[in-house]
Amino acid sequence: DQWHKNYPIAKGRHQSPIEINNKEVHYDPSLLPWFASYDPGAAKTILNNGKTCRVVFDDSFDRSVLRGGPLPGVYRLRQLHFHWGSSDDHGSEHVVNGVRYAGELHLLHWNPNYSNYLDAVRRTDGIAVLAIFLQV
Repeated sequence: DQWHKNYPIAKGRHQSPIEINNKEVHYDPSLLPWFASYDPGAAKTILNNGKTCRVVFDDSFDRSVLRGGPLPGVYRLRQLHFHWGSSDDHGSEHVVNGVRYAGELHLLHWNPNYSNYLDAVRRTDGIAVLAIFLQV
């Protein structure tokens, strides 16, 4: 409830986590299919600190990318990380119809039209996060 006081862009529809309600979801036929191409050889570091597992990728060129859907171009994979809980009935950040999943995978991509990831993060079209629910 307070997040937007420090990050004004996070107010209203620009916030996370979210709850997805199937009754409010609408199909948009104008969206293109997603295309992801990930090179596992681009992984630079892997860290498990007990709260998350994070893999950082070489994003100096279009080696691992996401495009399509609502994205205006190619986005480079910067890192992926996991969220999980202490039991199989919670752990995901986001919720679907009131249900939490055992875990969630986030793949963070950035728009290479900007000079670097930190510059892209400040822009409304700078990053794209793909979230995947995990079920045991």
